[in-house]
Parts: sequence; C-alpha cells; structure tokens
Amino acid sequence: MLQIDQLHAYYGKSHVLQGVSFEVKQGEIVALLGRNGSGRSTTAKSIMGLVHCEGEMTFKGHSLLNRKPFDIAHMGLGYVPENRDIFPKLTVHQNLLLGLKGKQPTGRWNFEDMYNLFPRLRERQHTEAGVLSGGEQQMLTLCRSLMGDPDLIIIDEPTEGLAPKIVALVGEFLRELRQRGVSVLLIEQKLTIAMNISDRALVMGHGSIVFDGTPAALRENAAIRQEWLEV
Repeated sequence: MLQIDQLHAYYGKSHVLQGVSFEVKQGEIVALLGRNGSGRSTTAKSIMGLVHCEGEMTFKGHSLLNRKPFDIAHMGLGYVPENRDIFPKLTVHQNLLLGLKGKQPTGRWNFEDMYNLFPRLRERQHTEAGVLSGGEQQMLTLCRSLMGDPDLIIIDEPTEGLAPKIVALVGEFLRELRQRGVSVLLIEQKLTIAMNISDRALVMGHGSIVFDGTPAALRENAAIRQEWLEV
C-alpha cells in the first residue's frame, strides 16, 4: 500500500532522513520506533508533504512526491500529529465535522462509531475542545482523522503523557482500525504498546532504518534494542 524507497529529507541544509526504505501493507500495523531525533516524525511529515524530500514514495501505486498535503489526504492518507492540533474554540462534535472530506459521512466511520469507541467524547460532544483533558484531546484528534475515512493513518506518539487507562483505550482503538482494514504507521516510544499491537517493527537511528522485522525478532535482538532504543 505505502512504499518508500531511498527517502531523503532536509530542513534547510540539515540532512535528516538518509535513504529511508520500508513499506506498509494493507491492514497492517507497523510500529516506527527510535529515540527522539532519530527521524521518525520527519518521516511522517515527509509522507504528508510537509517537508522537502527526495526519493520514491508511492501510495496505492501513485507517487506522493511534490503533492500538496490536502491532495495526499484526499488520496486516503490520514495523519495524527504529535501536537494534536485540535480547534480549541469549536466543540467536540464540530471538530469531528471538520474531519469529513465531503458534506455527508459516506465512509466506513460515522459519529456513532466515534462515540462508541470513546464514550467520553459522547459525554463531551457539546464542550469546547480547548477545555478537554490531554487524554480527551488525543481521543478527539484520532477520531477526527478517522472521519475522513483514510485507508492508512499515520499516528505520531498517541500515548505521550497519557494515563495508563487512556493508553489502554488507544490500544483498543488501534486494534479496531486493523479489524476494519485500515493500515497504521504508528510512531511510538513506548515499546510495550508498540510490540503488543504491531505486526512489524521498524527501528530508526540517525535518519535511517536500522531494523525491520517482527516484534518477536526485535525482542530477541538485544543489540539493536540497546544501541537504538534503550536509555
């Protein structure tokens, strides 16, 4: 579904991604792991057209290079950034409305699905998003991206700063995505949730992929974990 080959990305003269290559298949959850500064978020931004990059990136056979972010979104790619980017003065329900690509929900997700996935959002649907807790805002931004009915969704650090109960809810959310055939590229620092949920694990270091394999293979590879993941 998503194919990336020899991707290079730059911030000015800084060469951040240095030949990144990997793929995400239909209905697969792929965890992209690594320390801060390894290039994980830059990879996500490059896919979404937010960073200047070179190389090859295709989604469902169509090139992503030199496309505008809104064009990429309409191709079926969703993106949940680390900073959440909710609209604070709009209600929960209004934020979800903004996720729709058309006037009416016609995809595999609707408002009732969102409120069933996260009942707390149902209770807060008429509340301004700016007064929600961090966990509630994370639920909202995940659901808003889903309202656009993506075939693949990139989620950057969804459990950062969340209480264990909310982390567990996010885990169930990701499993529900896989059951409905949505592919996921999960950028995460918490090894436990990434290893328990993902079908494959990628490890980044210094702007390149240093490991690509199953979570079981990563568990057995102490050298990779110690060099590129553990503090």
